[in-house]
Amino acid sequence: MEAVAELDRSDLLVRAYELGDMINSSAEMADYLYWKEQMGRDDRAHQAIQAFQRKKDLFEECTRFGHFHPNYHEALTEAEKAREELDAVESIRSFRRAESELDELLYAVAELVARSVSESVKVPKNGEDAGGGCSSGGCSSGGSCSGNCG
Repeated sequence: MEAVAELDRSDLLVRAYELGDMINSSAEMADYLYWKEQMGRDDRAHQAIQAFQRKKDLFEECTRFGHFHPNYHEALTEAEKAREELDAVESIRSFRRAESELDELLYAVAELVARSVSESVKVPKNGEDAGGGCSSGGCSSGGSCSGNCG
C-alpha cells in the first residue's frame, strides 16, 4: 500500500512541475520577464528606485516615534512624492502591471488546486499572510508594495 502512495505522490509532483512549466511558458510570464529586463536596463528607473528607498527609509525611521516625530509629516510627504516619481517611470509601471497579472494567474491556479482538495483551504493572495508590503523589499524593486508605504 505504501508503494502505491509513493507512486501517486511522485506522479503528483511530476504534474506539478509540468504545471510550473506551463506557467513559465505563459504570456503573463513572458510579459513579466520582458518588463523586468526593461526596468533593469532603465537608468531612470534605477535612480527613482534608489531615491524612493532613501525616502522610505527616512520615513520608516520617523514612524518608530509615530506622528510625534518632528519630521514625520515631512518624511511622509517626501516618501509619497518619491512614490509618484516611481509611478511616472514607464518601465516600473509596466513591470508592476505585468507582475500583478502574473500574480493573478498564480493565485487562480493555487485557488483551483486548493478548492479541488477542499472548500475550506485558505489560499492567501499576494500581500495577505505572506509578509508582503514595504518591509519585504517590494517597493525597493519597483515591485509589489502597491502604495502601502505611507
